[in-house]
Amino acid sequence: MSEILKVEGLVKRYKELIALDHLSLSVNKGEIFGLLGPNGSGKSTSINCILSLLEYDKGSITVFGKEMSPKAYDLKAEIGIVPQEVAVYDSLTVYENIDFFCGLYIKDSETRKRYVREAIDFVALNDFVKFRPKKLSGGLKRRLNIACGIAHKPKLIFFDEPTVAVDPQSRNKILEGIMELRDNGATIVYTSHYMEEVEQICDRIAILDKGNIIAQGTIDELRNMIKKSEIITIEAAGLDDETLEALRGLSNIYSLNYNDSILKIEAGAGRHNVIDIVNILQERGYKLKKIFSEQPTLNDVFLELTGKTLRDE
Repeated sequence: MSEILKVEGLVKRYKELIALDHLSLSVNKGEIFGLLGPNGSGKSTSINCILSLLEYDKGSITVFGKEMSPKAYDLKAEIGIVPQEVAVYDSLTVYENIDFFCGLYIKDSETRKRYVREAIDFVALNDFVKFRPKKLSGGLKRRLNIACGIAHKPKLIFFDEPTVAVDPQSRNKILEGIMELRDNGATIVYTSHYMEEVEQICDRIAILDKGNIIAQGTIDELRNMIKKSEIITIEAAGLDDETLEALRGLSNIYSLNYNDSILKIEAGAGRHNVIDIVNILQERGYKLKKIFSEQPTLNDVFLELTGKTLRDE
C-alpha cells in the first residue's frame, strides 16, 4: 500500500514534561487511521507536530513522500484539518465561512463556488447557509467545522475529536461522512477517546498512552495482543462454590466473577469455551436463562496493556 504519512521517533517536550516520547507511525493511502487514547495522551500534540503547527524536539515527518515543514505550502494545500474546537468566524454566515476557508487554497472563483456547494451538500447544511454560527446547534457547528476543513477536497484529512459534545444523531452523521470521504479516496487520521467510534470506522488503530504508542494494528491484531479473547456472561441462579471451582479449573479460564446470579468469565483463545462451561453447569442440574459471548473491546486491550481504562484520565 502507498504510504501517505510517516512519523519516526517524534519527541516533544514542555520543559520537564515529555508530551511525545519517540512516537512512530505510518498511514497508508485510502485508510482511516485511528489515534486512540485518553485525554492528555498526546493525540492533539501529535497532529499539531505533524502539521508543523508546533515545533518538536526530535524526529522526522514525511507527507506524500516529502519532508513536512512550516513552509511546505504545496503539501499543506493537500491537507485538511478539522480541529477539536470549532474554528469558524462568528461574523460570517455558513456559506461565507466555507467560502473563506476554501478560498485559502482554491483561487478560481467558479471552482471554489462549486466546491463550497458540494461541501454544504456533504454536511447537509443547505437549510442553514445564511445562518451565522451563533444560531446553530452544537451538532450543526461541528458539521460546519467539517465543511470548512474539507471544502478544498484535500487528499489527507485530520479529524481531532470531531464528535465531542454532540448529540447522537449528529455523531452518526459525522461518522458516516468520514467513512464516505474515505470511500471517495481521501486518507483520514482520526483521533478520539471514544473507543466505540474508533472500532466502528477505523481500518487500523494506534493506542497512545503518555505520548507513547503502546500498540497498533487492525482491531483483530490488537485483540490478539492480550490474553483475553472471549468474555462469556451467563445468567444462572444458585451456583455453589464447588461448581465455581470446577469452572475455574477449565484450562482457558483465567478470570471468573459471580454476583446476583450473573456469571462473568474471561477466557483465552479456544473453540469450545462456551460449550465446556455450559456442559459443567448442565451436568450439575442448573437452569441457564441467558448466555452471551463477546470479543474484548479496545478498552479491554488498553486496560491489560496499561492497567487502567481509557476513561481513567
